[in-house]
Parts: sequence; C-alpha cells; structure tokens
Amino acid sequence: MKCIAISLVFFAISFNGLSTQITDTIYINSGVIQSFNGSNIPFKSYNNTAVFEKSNAILSYSVTDTVTLTVINNDSVAHQLRCYGLGVSAGAIAPGNQVDLSISSDSPGTFIYYDQEDYPNNKILGLAGMIVFRNSSASSFYWNLKEIDTLWVDEIINNGLTSTEYNPKFFLINGNHNPNINNDPMARVIGNVGDTILIHVANTGSSTHSIHFHGYHLELLQSSEHSNHQGRIKDTFPINPMQVLTLRMVPHQPGEYPVHDHNLVAVTGANIYPNGMFLTMLIDP
Repeated sequence: MKCIAISLVFFAISFNGLSTQITDTIYINSGVIQSFNGSNIPFKSYNNTAVFEKSNAILSYSVTDTVTLTVINNDSVAHQLRCYGLGVSAGAIAPGNQVDLSISSDSPGTFIYYDQEDYPNNKILGLAGMIVFRNSSASSFYWNLKEIDTLWVDEIINNGLTSTEYNPKFFLINGNHNPNINNDPMARVIGNVGDTILIHVANTGSSTHSIHFHGYHLELLQSSEHSNHQGRIKDTFPINPMQVLTLRMVPHQPGEYPVHDHNLVAVTGANIYPNGMFLTMLIDP
C-alpha cells in the first residue's frame, strides 16, 4: 500500500480535504466491565485517556493527512499494537513504556488494530479496535462487534490458555449491549431521507456475525475477506472474526428501523432476549 499523509479526526468532525500533521495518544488500560445482569468481567481496552473505558478507541482519519500515534502501556504486562491490513506494527511495549507509530493509507477503508502479544488471548480479553480512513464528508458511524465468553476470560487470566468450547454469553457493539447501544452517538445511525451514510463494521470477536437491516438496503463498499462482493446491494452482511466491512446507505423513507445480528444468539445476553447486538436507526424526512 502506498503511504501518504492522513489525519486523526473523531466522530462529528467533518472531512475538509486539507493536509494536517496530527499527534495523538492512546492508552492500554486494564479494568472491569459490568454486564446487564451484574456480572463483573475483567477487560482490557485501548482508550483515548489513561482512564479505563469499556469501548476501544475508534480512530477515524482523513486520507489526506498524517498522524503520529503514541501508544502508552498502562497495564502491568507487555502489550503490542498491530494494524491489520496496513503493515504497521509495534513490538512488545513494556509496562509504563510507550511507542510512536506513523500510520497512513492512500485509500479509504475500515481496518482493525489489535494486540498481537500472546495472541489471541489479549485480543479475547478486549484489546482490539477500529481504524477508519475517510475521503468523504458523509456521516460515518462505527460498530466494533465483540462477544465475551466469561469462562474463556477466567481461563486466560488464571491459566494463560483456553480448554473449553467457545460459548460466549455477552454480545457487544462498541462495548454496549441493547438497549444501551442506542445511547452511543458513534453507533446509532441518525440521519435524514436522502443522506449518504457510511457504516464501518469491524468484527474483533471470535464468532461469525451476520448484520441484518430492516427498512433499507445498503451497498457493500468494502469487504476485507470478499472483495469480489463489493458493489452488491442487500440487507444482510455476514462478517467473520477479524474482518471488516464498509457499508453505504442512502435512506429512501423515514422511520425507526431495527438492526440486529441474524445469528440470533448474539441478540441475547446471558440467554435473555434482546440484550445483545440490537439497535435502531432513526431517519427523519
């Protein structure tokens, strides 16, 4: 991939097409997330601050700008950061240490960054996020799909390995389950009839998901696994682990319409429906 300048911009910052030098920082933090039924689950995240957050930082760039990304390890063990599909990788970052990375792309798309240290254990514990390169002023929304098997988490923390069959009970988008997903402005699609809306999807879990839209058909702009599918227009989009999609929607009718995983177990949480990957889109006239 030819490298040119990009810039780091976040949700709701409009694309301006101007080259800018950006320096930014993310932190590797360790903490606990709480499921809707009160379960406390050990978790690790790449965050925008030194304070632990359950959602990994979503990094959104313009393809015309340049970013230097500093990665600081606040955890008690070594970690890495690799940008899957971009050829960018930082070796082991010792506790309390940091590295600087230069990341660039000459084309728009959705990518995954994750921890390659002790892979896939640290990724299973949460360390995987999304990088997006944009060349459009269209509204963008971001869905980081991740499920959690609490038995696997316990085994990794206590034994450093997994021995049981994968059986996740909690299914999250940007660290949230239904109904809290609709409170995330980066996830919940809000727009108007006729808008061009981009939805960036990364599956950083270990299960296959199949995202189904009610009310609209969308165009597949990017599939990291099936490039020959690009350009197809449909309402359901399967996505395997560690793969990404970029979708384009131009709403033709107003209303509030659901989006959910067609792998219906992923719409549950602790086997209770609909406490999983389920949200609604709100389109005004």
